[in-house]
Amino acid sequence: MKIRQIILTIVFFGSLQAFAQDLSSVDTTEFDIFKDTPEGFSLIEETPLTIDMENEIELSEQAKEARKRREEKRNKKVFYGLKTKKGFVRRGSGENIELEVFRYLKDFKEVDPYVPQIYWYDFSRRRIRNTGQIEGKGVVLHGPYKRFVGEQLVEEGIYYKGAKHGRWTTYNNNDVLMSKIKYYKGWPKESQARYYDEKHTKLREVIPIVFGKREGMYYCFHENGDVAVKGEYKEGVKIGKWTEYYPFMRRLKKEIQYPADPYDKSYQPFISREWDRSSKLVYEAKF
Repeated sequence: MKIRQIILTIVFFGSLQAFAQDLSSVDTTEFDIFKDTPEGFSLIEETPLTIDMENEIELSEQAKEARKRREEKRNKKVFYGLKTKKGFVRRGSGENIELEVFRYLKDFKEVDPYVPQIYWYDFSRRRIRNTGQIEGKGVVLHGPYKRFVGEQLVEEGIYYKGAKHGRWTTYNNNDVLMSKIKYYKGWPKESQARYYDEKHTKLREVIPIVFGKREGMYYCFHENGDVAVKGEYKEGVKIGKWTEYYPFMRRLKKEIQYPADPYDKSYQPFISREWDRSSKLVYEAKF
């Protein structure tokens, strides 16, 4: 009887091993629910099948940022894989003294030509500037930035190759949060971008979106990369001067004037100046 039980046991485990070997040869890639998911995702059983993608993406980004911060903590001079140096500039005196603490790239790197504002430190003038071209002894800001008035922190954020990146916050003198805007390499994070090509290498336009409204600098580009149109939105309305350019040599084409106040409904936009293709002024509004 015992011999029979032993034989049956051997047969059972032999069959089980053969079944496991057969399973190992089966291609289960299409059933792998983790094969296309980014790091930071985990499977929790007994949860609904539907997924809040926006929340999942945010969690994934948080995981990546946490990993990046851990890596950078080992070397406080390196941010986003680039070596930096620390700098500061102080202005004023007494309780109104203003202090800016920042980091800048140790070695010069090409900045994104599409970004509307590039921030850099001018050693000659001893101040941070955001003009379109880096001049003379200028260095590109990269890494954490803080601005103090007296002992009060009034602004903080981080730069990526001269562009605002991540969360930027401002505070009043009573340490009350005044604004909080998220950026992605120079653009408000909610901004909408369109491209000329499917590979997204030729930017066509960027619509700045903040809290669901058009807010900030709008840019439209010619296919050759030159600016075609630029202007500012406030509260979803065009304000100030909007400029159009020809698709060569960055020549001005037209300037259109919009109201300074987005709530001024009585203001009628008008063309203030216009040029021909040879840069000759052909029209100027008379006031």
